[in-house]
Amino acid sequence: MVFLKKKAKPAKKEVAKKPKADSKVKKVLSPLKKLAVPFVAIGRYFKGSWQELRQVRWPNRRATWSLTAAVVLFSGFFFLLIVLLDDGFQQLFKLIIK
Repeated sequence: MVFLKKKAKPAKKEVAKKPKADSKVKKVLSPLKKLAVPFVAIGRYFKGSWQELRQVRWPNRRATWSLTAAVVLFSGFFFLLIVLLDDGFQQLFKLIIK
């Protein structure tokens, strides 16, 4: 039988700390960064949306028309069903009330 050994976890690398910027520079950049945050978020949203749209497998013309016909047929069927049920219940309640 073969026994599987767990791999040893590699030691974490120490990351060099960045030198702190001058407090004057931070005070100047802080309001500008706060002002830019919504625009950056909107830009990321549109970039992500565009990437998702590029991954979509769009149907060809024939498939589009067949799916459209299916939606129209199902909608017509359920419209007719609801109208008939409504009329049937209306007649039934008229008989019960009399």
